[in-house]
Amino acid sequence: MKIAQIAPLIERVPPKLYGGTERIVSYLTEELVRQGHEVTLFASADSITSAELVPCCDTALRLNPRVQDPLPYITMMLEQVRRRAADFDVLHFHIDYLHFPLFRDIAGRTVTTLHGRLDLPDLRPLYRAFPDMPLVSISDDQRRPMPPVNWAGTVYHGLPRNLLSFSPEPREGYLAFLGRISPEKGPDRAIEIARRAGLPLRIAAKIDKADRPYWETVVEPMIRNAPEVEFIGEIRESEKASFLGGARALLFPVDWPEPFGLVMIEAMACGTPVIAFGRGSVPEVIDHGVTGYVVEDIDQAVAALDRLDELDRAEVRAMFERRFSVERMAGDYVDIYRRLGGAGVLPPQPTRHPELSLEVAA
Repeated sequence: MKIAQIAPLIERVPPKLYGGTERIVSYLTEELVRQGHEVTLFASADSITSAELVPCCDTALRLNPRVQDPLPYITMMLEQVRRRAADFDVLHFHIDYLHFPLFRDIAGRTVTTLHGRLDLPDLRPLYRAFPDMPLVSISDDQRRPMPPVNWAGTVYHGLPRNLLSFSPEPREGYLAFLGRISPEKGPDRAIEIARRAGLPLRIAAKIDKADRPYWETVVEPMIRNAPEVEFIGEIRESEKASFLGGARALLFPVDWPEPFGLVMIEAMACGTPVIAFGRGSVPEVIDHGVTGYVVEDIDQAVAALDRLDELDRAEVRAMFERRFSVERMAGDYVDIYRRLGGAGVLPPQPTRHPELSLEVAA
């Protein structure tokens, strides 16, 4: 099949640091190429891929201090996709809903994976206005707030089997928190869990500008008063296996409708069990009593830490391979591509226009 993957431009594909959506786009793109499909990736020019890369801005937008507004660059990317739409059997979008008006006339050759939360009230009228656009959820729970829409399927994320190495024993016995410093991700709750359990905690996380007040008023003071807690900051992909594999458990005390939670399966790939609050997708991802424990509050999380020795890290890794491999993820998407009503139907050739500039404004 001839497949277009349309990525966000906030991070490169794959991201240098934090960036779950772009990471999944990368894994999916590379596996589709490996399986013999003709794949074209629309992404930032600094992306790394074995597919054909169509550069849509010169560098990832989040790490470019000159970029104030990402929307102009996404708009220019959509124009590049529109010009080449006739080249593809399927156009797979990962940018929420921004493309809906432009591609509605070929909706049957598109699929859109929704990577974020869907419980915001402004989204209901928007998705109700575009009921013909085929959508993919990344967990069944993610769908709950939505009006009736054209669900093409649920596809859980997957990782390459050789991405993160298995650690049969935690090397240093600490607890890990990996992700983003924000109230809904619960780093303050992770600190409290570790404090009550009397165990060291290492936090590897990025701090967005919007979350800096939460960091400065809540999390940073807690860390200053907790000598057993170490803040590492953002880590690279190459550092994850050591960070997660060396931990006794990953703490995932989320307090929001988590659409998926990629870090949970990254920990599982290392054999590291997960202690997670049962919000959003968590009960779908964690096999309670096998790959970790699904808990409801801090007290239950502390109690679950006393039961870690009941879990077999080799079985944690085996469950990852059975449920969350990139081969399974790509196969699920190919099945959806082939079921699309408009696959193989080409639209009229778009009018050609002068080439777009990829330069970022000074």
